[in-house]
Amino acid sequence: MDEIREIDGSELEGGGQILRIALTMSVLKKIPIRVSNIRGGRTKAGLLEQHLKGVELMRDLANANVKGASFQSTVIDFYPKFLKGGNFKALVKTAGSITLLLQVALPCCLFAETDSKLELYGGTNTEMAPQIDYATEVFRPNLEKFGATFDLDLIRRGYFPKGGGQVSINIRPVKKLNPVILIDQGDVKSVHGWAFVAGTLPIRMTSQMADGAKGVLKCISKNIDIETYKEDRDIAPDNGAGIILVAETSTGCVLGSSALVKRGEQALDAGQRAAESLLKSIRDGACVDEYCQDQVIVLMALANGTSKIRVGEVTLHTKTAIHIIEKLDTSVSIIKESNIYLSY
Repeated sequence: MDEIREIDGSELEGGGQILRIALTMSVLKKIPIRVSNIRGGRTKAGLLEQHLKGVELMRDLANANVKGASFQSTVIDFYPKFLKGGNFKALVKTAGSITLLLQVALPCCLFAETDSKLELYGGTNTEMAPQIDYATEVFRPNLEKFGATFDLDLIRRGYFPKGGGQVSINIRPVKKLNPVILIDQGDVKSVHGWAFVAGTLPIRMTSQMADGAKGVLKCISKNIDIETYKEDRDIAPDNGAGIILVAETSTGCVLGSSALVKRGEQALDAGQRAAESLLKSIRDGACVDEYCQDQVIVLMALANGTSKIRVGEVTLHTKTAIHIIEKLDTSVSIIKESNIYLSY
């Protein structure tokens, strides 16, 4: 096994994403790592509940030896062994994002020896992370372009601040990921989505979110269908309200955005906010949206061949992902030419 590689967790994005990308690449490349200054760019540095559970999940996936994995720790040593597959569980007692747990574990499960089942608990629809619906409706179609997929069963939704969500995810391994060429956005064929409320919030908020989104997006498509509904209390007993939007283009691009209604915010404004994010990606000519960028970069680095994907404005998360990937895998080169990322 290689000598331990040093990762500075305060660089670039300076938050949990550095840790997630470093753990993913460490497991896949069987490279031991020391991550110091964990979340050094955040007001509260160190491992919080959701980050600690992510480390523990990756430890179990890779049969790894770990030092320093404790609450608020700013340094961990991670020594991966092998990926076998099997059943794994991560229970975040807060509203920490289930989607971010999936992000760190999924690429590794794709290259395990056998099928994997992840039982993940925490927040399904939270701020500062993609909603779980985004993972299935936007990220998964993009993953399938690389020749892989996953099945997800939403058992219970969890909102901020209580959390309590639960999902079950089944992942079948692949022999390889295929390279992807996605450089022509094409024309927007349709926009669809969902506006929801849960708990004691009134159903009229869903129509307000949908109206706000349609008002922004009517300039790019006349074919807009946004379903409005109230979640069943058995699935979503706590208060929450949000919207998920998905655009599909003539060349097969799938782009998305989402928003949750913030405290004191009008539902109409939340719908407009989600739509404006999607509209920016479309007007930038991007083939993946800003929330998918850094996830796709990981897939490009793991694919067997050269990939080319056009993006819009490059996010700090994407720059961070490239920095960590190239630091841990010198055989991969990711360059940018006129808003097209190439990996080889």
